[in-house]
Amino acid sequence: MAAAGETPAGTLPGDQSPDMDLSHRFSKEELSLLYEEALYTIQHRLGKPEHHHVADSQELYAYVQKAFGMDEKEHSVIMQRVKDLESPIFCLKATVKEAKGILGKDVSGFSDPYCLLGIEARSQEPAHLNHKRRMKAVVKDLIPEDQIHRTQVISQTLSPVWDETFFLEFEDTETASFHLDMWDSDMVESVRHKLGELTDLHGLKRIFKEARKDKGKDDFLGNVVLRLKDLHCWNDHWYQLEPRTETYPNRGQCHLQFLLTHKKRATTCSRTQPSYTVHRHLLQQLVSYEILQHQAGNLSWDGELSKAASTVLYLHATQKDLSDFHQVMAQWLAYSKLYQSLEFSSSCLLHQITSIEYQWVQERLRSEQKAELAESFQSLLTYGVSLIRRYRIIFPLSVPRSTERLQSLLRVMVQMCKMKAFHELCTLSPDLPQMVSTALKSGTKEWFHMKKQHLQPMVKSVEENGKALSRLLLEVIGDLQQCQKTWNKFFINTLKLNLFSIAYLELERLVAEHVQEQLQEVDSSMSKPTAESLFQLYMNLQELYRMKDLVPERDGPLALSNFHQWFKEAVPQWLQKAYTIALERAQRAVQMDQLTPFGEHNKHSTSTVDLSTCYAQIVKTWQQLKWPDPEEAFMIMVKLVEDMCKISLMYCRLIKERAEALSLHEQSEGGAANRLCIVVNNIKQLRLLILKLPSQLDWAQLEQRTGTIIDRQQIQHTLHTQLDSAVSCLDHEIRDVVQALATKLEKGIARHIQELSSSNDAQEPEDSIIPLMKFLESELQYLNEHLVQENFKSLLALLWHHTLDVLSAAAGQQVPSAQHYKKLHCALKSLKDSFYAEGCGLPLETLRTAAFLSLETHLSLCSATSRKLIQKYFSNRIQQQLDTNSEKYGAVTIKALYCPSEQKLRVEVLNAVNLIPLDSNDEILQLLESRKGDREAQTFAKLRKQRAKQSKERE
Repeated sequence: MAAAGETPAGTLPGDQSPDMDLSHRFSKEELSLLYEEALYTIQHRLGKPEHHHVADSQELYAYVQKAFGMDEKEHSVIMQRVKDLESPIFCLKATVKEAKGILGKDVSGFSDPYCLLGIEARSQEPAHLNHKRRMKAVVKDLIPEDQIHRTQVISQTLSPVWDETFFLEFEDTETASFHLDMWDSDMVESVRHKLGELTDLHGLKRIFKEARKDKGKDDFLGNVVLRLKDLHCWNDHWYQLEPRTETYPNRGQCHLQFLLTHKKRATTCSRTQPSYTVHRHLLQQLVSYEILQHQAGNLSWDGELSKAASTVLYLHATQKDLSDFHQVMAQWLAYSKLYQSLEFSSSCLLHQITSIEYQWVQERLRSEQKAELAESFQSLLTYGVSLIRRYRIIFPLSVPRSTERLQSLLRVMVQMCKMKAFHELCTLSPDLPQMVSTALKSGTKEWFHMKKQHLQPMVKSVEENGKALSRLLLEVIGDLQQCQKTWNKFFINTLKLNLFSIAYLELERLVAEHVQEQLQEVDSSMSKPTAESLFQLYMNLQELYRMKDLVPERDGPLALSNFHQWFKEAVPQWLQKAYTIALERAQRAVQMDQLTPFGEHNKHSTSTVDLSTCYAQIVKTWQQLKWPDPEEAFMIMVKLVEDMCKISLMYCRLIKERAEALSLHEQSEGGAANRLCIVVNNIKQLRLLILKLPSQLDWAQLEQRTGTIIDRQQIQHTLHTQLDSAVSCLDHEIRDVVQALATKLEKGIARHIQELSSSNDAQEPEDSIIPLMKFLESELQYLNEHLVQENFKSLLALLWHHTLDVLSAAAGQQVPSAQHYKKLHCALKSLKDSFYAEGCGLPLETLRTAAFLSLETHLSLCSATSRKLIQKYFSNRIQQQLDTNSEKYGAVTIKALYCPSEQKLRVEVLNAVNLIPLDSNDEILQLLESRKGDREAQTFAKLRKQRAKQSKERE
């Protein structure tokens, strides 16, 4: 089972493959003697089988034969040898613990109980006629006196506690039975003493009863009779005390413990080795077989023994009368040794650690046992630390439950080092966290050198070295991520050790030394592939260096603190490559662009998408660099912004050339206009990309970093001037293209206005402007759909000014027909409404210019009838008279000087105001005079002249 446990094959010295036989751990002779011990245990099995044990002895024989790897011939020979051995002495280890609820036979109401117990060699079956009589017989009548055992007398109690153990030998469980009598010890006492103990009437009755019986005769309190064949190997129960008569049937209970065991076992192992040592060897052999059986089925052993193994070990432990403590110690010695060579979870050791700690009494062990236990602690500690040192290989995350197994190992080691037994037996108690920390450092160093050796390039060159270093850095980063995400919490929780900090500080130092050594040959004349490999290496080093923030505490600067200085020679090539790639991609994008809208809701073409990607890649390059030195970072920023501005201007030139080239192959005037719309939209989109650069490149953060080194005005002057210049150029390009679009439309507008002017006067003005409005509606609707809103409004403004100029020119022609002016006036109003478009076009303040207002007034007068003009004339004169002051003819300011000597008055006229207009320079009068064929106009003009002549004559 590959990598299924803590010790995969081939990982540590002494490791074994899962399918190999472990019997070589004992010599052939030792294995034969141990097998003899196992067969002897089964052959002389005692007790009624437990429900969870194997009852069939043949099944146990078959199991141990497989576990020991014995063939039939070897099995037969040893089996015969076992049969020839002398049988052991069978013993019942009986412990009289206590009793409760017994009868009170003394005057005081209490008793002085003691017990007699022994084994009756030949008991009767329940169906036998004498069985009931023998069950009521006392021990003294059934068992020889030398085989009767007696407990101490417990005075004056109804709940005596003895806790005394006796070994009762017997020959055959099928015929033997256990007998226990409980008696009240009767000591000869004076009547006066007994009267002094009287407490009630019952006590007085007991005095009279005792007076009738023989002096010193003990009272029977009850008995317990058990057939040995009904007992399990281990029994611990409360038994009812049975009466001999029915006078007092409820006589209380007695707590007894039984263990069926052996004395003088004839096997060589039992005669020559301590019991717990033999048991440990047997346990070791069976457990190793159990583990290998699980591995053969591709399963990990969880510490659970099979029924057959549990039965054999249970029988052996009881027959050898091993205490719980010695059994646990044997298990610990066997399991801890097997753990160092076989694959199973270390959690199986926790039970033994807990049990030893709970039952630890140092004085119960002999010196050689103490030494053996101490050696097992030291051996497991050393082995466990060696596993932790190589945890990356021993507990790979690719193998299921690896984290659980490492966590279990750590817990076992911590618990072991906390044990009283460990501290008392291991004189030099180690500092486990320090041991593990040292092991982790050395293991990390070993792992790094192994990876470095494995990733060494076949060809020695700066470029290949850079690629190999990048791959090594990826391995290191991945390992540290696993440390932080998975392993660290286990070491912190169990040992209070920060695995990530230990691994990071060690790997960071090793990486720095190795990279510096490999980059000594790098200079500014490096090739492009070399520069590319170094950029990836720089990125990986940067990611590794950022991990320092996860280290809670560290002493002094890190070895990678100034790692960026190792790459200064490569930075110009990195920037040039970023610029070249972006430039070439932008050129290819323009060449492939058909200048059609990209997508249903977009008004620009595909090249802007590629251009956006080019800029994003340059921005990403800046973000990836994160150059630590602020002054050098500023220079890098200047270079990047300069490159992006170059690309933008190059794009403007290329996209216009592309539009001209496509127009040469298509003579349609509408197609050319379409492409110009796409061009202006593309340039507008490019302008938006340029304006986003300060936020995308985080100029504010750069200004903050360089605040103490570079003057802020210098930054503003350098970066913002570059950007503003590029934006200004783009605005100029947009205006040029919009002007070109406007020029194409101006010709159509001028043509339609000319046709409107020359149209038949008999046609209604509303009908005569229909061709002009249809032309504008068609063209403007198309442009609105294909231009972004800002560009469309710029185009509208240009067209509006041009339209006013054309209308003004048409209105300036001396045409006597008022219908001509009506058509122009109607066209002006309709055009204003069309350009306003109910608030979606140009705003009214933009439309109502001085030129518009003047033209509107002129056309309004020219299109009016003569009668309306005459009415307008008189309305104006009346309004003028209302606006004048009290002077009838106006006012004049004079300066007068009279000289008496000369009798002359000198008068100097200074100025005049509010004079009556007499000349015909009024626009209305001019219009009326110009209408030669209009009788009403001519009559008004003639009368106006006559009145003017008469006025002059009066003056």
